[in-house]
Amino acid sequence: MDPDFLNALTQSSTLDRFLTEDVITKGEKRKLIKQTSSNNHKLAELKEFLTEWINRTLKEEHIVVKSLEEDLYDGLVLHHLLENLGSLKLDVDRIALTEKKQRQKLSVILEAVAKCLQLEESQLKWSVESILAKDLLSTLHLLVAIAKHFEPTLALPPNVQVETITIETTCRGLKTSNAVEYITENKENIEEQSKNDAFDELFSCAPDKLDAVKKALLQFVDQHVGKLGLNVKDIESQFSDGVILLLLIGQLEGYFLNLRNFFLTPASTMEMLHNVNLALELLAEGGLLNFSVNSE
Repeated sequence: MDPDFLNALTQSSTLDRFLTEDVITKGEKRKLIKQTSSNNHKLAELKEFLTEWINRTLKEEHIVVKSLEEDLYDGLVLHHLLENLGSLKLDVDRIALTEKKQRQKLSVILEAVAKCLQLEESQLKWSVESILAKDLLSTLHLLVAIAKHFEPTLALPPNVQVETITIETTCRGLKTSNAVEYITENKENIEEQSKNDAFDELFSCAPDKLDAVKKALLQFVDQHVGKLGLNVKDIESQFSDGVILLLLIGQLEGYFLNLRNFFLTPASTMEMLHNVNLALELLAEGGLLNFSVNSE
């Protein structure tokens, strides 16, 4: 027997299912995370990140997730998550106690996810059966897809990859194949593809349009800070002390910044840096800034 298949079976949950059930029917394929990825620190980081994200999102509903595989398979958490993130009203029972009800509920939920994400069936990396079977790989793919769609600024741990084994039953017995699969995007590839972002292109390819963009940005800023009786005429000089940036963040996020927390009329470089650092912290806490910015 293929030694990789034996390695896959050494995972207790997988072994139990193979021994007690007819897990793979003839002609079916099943993909599993190999035992060699069990100590993958990036995988552990992603699981912890997604768990904390779900708990933070559903905090007001007093839902606490401890295990992605064990707590999501019946559809209850996924139901609440979609309602919270996408304001989706799904015609399913809140609690599904039997396996039949859970399968029906998951079918409705995953159909709604595919519709929201505009994915064809061939593009899906999960299924009702795999989620119901507490398959970690499918569960991670599903959660990452939901997070990227409903919270695109969420700083998911990049470059999370696992070694997988695909098991298939054929007329000659079990056939296995190995692969490396990315669960989150390869940051190096993304950075390579996006070395020239929109503003880089603007500076290098269309400098004549720069003034028009600056004018549009000024109008946007004025539209919001104008409510405070302020007027912005120059992006470079008026944003340098952090005051306009802080007030703009407050207006866009709908909260009041206590005047004791920043310098409304900074009189030194140190006070200006304090304002800018506070603005960057607020952006990072809000999930809007996932890259390093030099406050100076």
